[in-house]
Amino acid sequence: MADTDVAGETDDTVASAATDPAPLFAARNVSVRFGGVQALSDVSLEIAPRQVLAVIGPNGAGKTTLFNVVCGFVTPSAGELWLRGRRLRRLRPHQLAGLGIARTLQGLGLFDRMSVLENVMVGADRHARAGFLAGFVGIGRGPTDDRDLEARSRNILGELGIADYAHRYPSSLPYPVRKRVALARALVAEPELLLLDEPASGLSAEEMHELGELIRGLAEHTSVMLVEHHMDLVMTVSDHITVLDFGKVIASGSPADVRTDPAVLAAYLGEDVEQHTSEEHTHGYIEEVR
Repeated sequence: MADTDVAGETDDTVASAATDPAPLFAARNVSVRFGGVQALSDVSLEIAPRQVLAVIGPNGAGKTTLFNVVCGFVTPSAGELWLRGRRLRRLRPHQLAGLGIARTLQGLGLFDRMSVLENVMVGADRHARAGFLAGFVGIGRGPTDDRDLEARSRNILGELGIADYAHRYPSSLPYPVRKRVALARALVAEPELLLLDEPASGLSAEEMHELGELIRGLAEHTSVMLVEHHMDLVMTVSDHITVLDFGKVIASGSPADVRTDPAVLAAYLGEDVEQHTSEEHTHGYIEEVR
């Protein structure tokens, strides 16, 4: 009998259980080529349960490509993705929710003609007997599903401090509030792994501080992988950091290790930085040139 994934799909997505203990998620020796451009080369990383992993690097380092590989938007030309000790094959974005993975994107992807509450309910499909969109047109969902989905969605809106906007349309809201709506939609499915693509973009310093506290709170029960440029946020919330440059991993370790790594400083500054490797200075240098 063919193996099945969490969503009940065939082993085109999940195959061959591993025998050794494994992290929640792992990318192993992933490479991506677009024509003659090598976007990623032999990239590996691991995310442990309840860990915050940040992926950083200068512009053009391959961060977005790696994020798209993990989301199933890009199929790697080589390498493997693993989830809960099982290899993922031909991962596609529509399979993420069933696998316990949720994501937010820079473009947010909210439905302007649906209310905030309805947008968040879309993200709860993992828990519904029938999908929200199917139920929205009257196919297969009953009153109990409706009540459960709405209660879960209202609860997460309250936790993120945006319950008062439940019946507003996203297009009428400030950008920071819309970002929280997108995050609520990801969280309502109660994912084991949350993927965040530049969550701090467009936020003020105060809003970024609130986001950092939120991410650390999420890590009490959810693993988080974030791609981010704002180094103050990265250094505050991350348990582990993977640094890319020209599609390759040049450093991987704790924030303290990465902050003083000469290869990281050279990638950001583009010059010999041995004189800048003291801890009291390097954080500021990286932030200055992000």
